[in-house]
Amino acid sequence: MESKEILEIAVKAAESKRAEEMTALDMSKVSLMADYFLIMEANSNRQVQAIADEITDQMAANDVAIRDVEGKNEATWILIDLGDVVVHVFQKDQRSHYNLEKLWSDAPEVDLGQWVEA
Repeated sequence: MESKEILEIAVKAAESKRAEEMTALDMSKVSLMADYFLIMEANSNRQVQAIADEITDQMAANDVAIRDVEGKNEATWILIDLGDVVVHVFQKDQRSHYNLEKLWSDAPEVDLGQWVEA
């Protein structure tokens, strides 16, 4: 499956659990790590957990390999490694602390408008 299709599945899964401030960065020209970073936030540990669970459930349903999931116990920042797509589900204060968008500011944003409700 293409990395953009994996990104779409992750975006739709996160959207279904009311993830907020979703941003996708096209990492293909700035890093060998992944094609895309998907970054989002939630208001509580419980919601962070629910979003991460839905993303991993949808990946399993679509036969997408999940390489690793980190941070599930604390649920302040859960990282889901899908190979070419890396998903970051933050609690709001953690997201602003780590500020991945600024760290990777050379990476262009991906328009998610086709996959999420406005």
